[in-house]
Amino acid sequence: MHARVVAAMTTAVLGTVSFLLPVHDARAGISHQPSVIAHRGASAYAPENTLKAVDEAAALGTLWVENDVQRTKDGELVVIHDDSLRRTTDAEEVFPGRAPWKVRDFTAAEIARLDAGSWFGPAYAGARVPTLKQYVARVEHHRQKLLLEIKNPELYPGIEQQTLKLLGNEGWLDRRHLANRLIVQSFDADSLRTVHELKPAVRTGLLGMPAVADLARFAVFADLINPSYASLSPAYVSAVHALTGPHGKPVKVFVWTVDDAATARAVAGYDVDGVITDKPDVVWRALSGH
Repeated sequence: MHARVVAAMTTAVLGTVSFLLPVHDARAGISHQPSVIAHRGASAYAPENTLKAVDEAAALGTLWVENDVQRTKDGELVVIHDDSLRRTTDAEEVFPGRAPWKVRDFTAAEIARLDAGSWFGPAYAGARVPTLKQYVARVEHHRQKLLLEIKNPELYPGIEQQTLKLLGNEGWLDRRHLANRLIVQSFDADSLRTVHELKPAVRTGLLGMPAVADLARFAVFADLINPSYASLSPAYVSAVHALTGPHGKPVKVFVWTVDDAATARAVAGYDVDGVITDKPDVVWRALSGH
């Protein structure tokens, strides 16, 4: 058996066990374990935002996966990070005369033709850009949880309502999913507010790091504040936790993107509630010894 596969299987077993080990929660006098969220799937080990990356995250025992949703020219919701197809597909070769290869300028059928895996490595040649419907089906297949980012909402008027409709059609807006398996996030506060107004039961996360003085107004519609780890401090995490979110619980913090053990241990020490990472196995091992 390939050495990396053996290592991944071992890590999945040890990681799952290690997640039972608590981290002290100074706020409530209890112990809790920060969630580990696979960024765009396990994107250090498979091409980002593909079904292969979801599968890799599942193989590593990761319960949470994060992804990005955008919209095609003909109105299909697809899972891709950049607003251009150029970096993570062969669109430049397949459609050489259509620069700058914006997602919104291509139909779903055209995007389905693209190779979204070869750029990462030959083993992933032929991987496709999944539709959001395909993506949530794969997450459901693995019984995982979904952190869904609405990407560039200013480019796609009405994408919030369309995304919620699809999630509802696919069974992701029932009580079980809403309780602990779905969070919708965005850098765009107005988009997030729209999600909350359309479906108040959905938990939401505001990406970025608003000033402490502004946090209270975001807590009206955001259950989480999700900043980069680079400028995070224990005081900021405490300020977020002091607020009550739209569902009557303390606002949480998911921090991104942490790929090394030292940083993972540091942010866990800040009492964050989740760690978003390209390398969930690395973060698991780090937190299990914290």
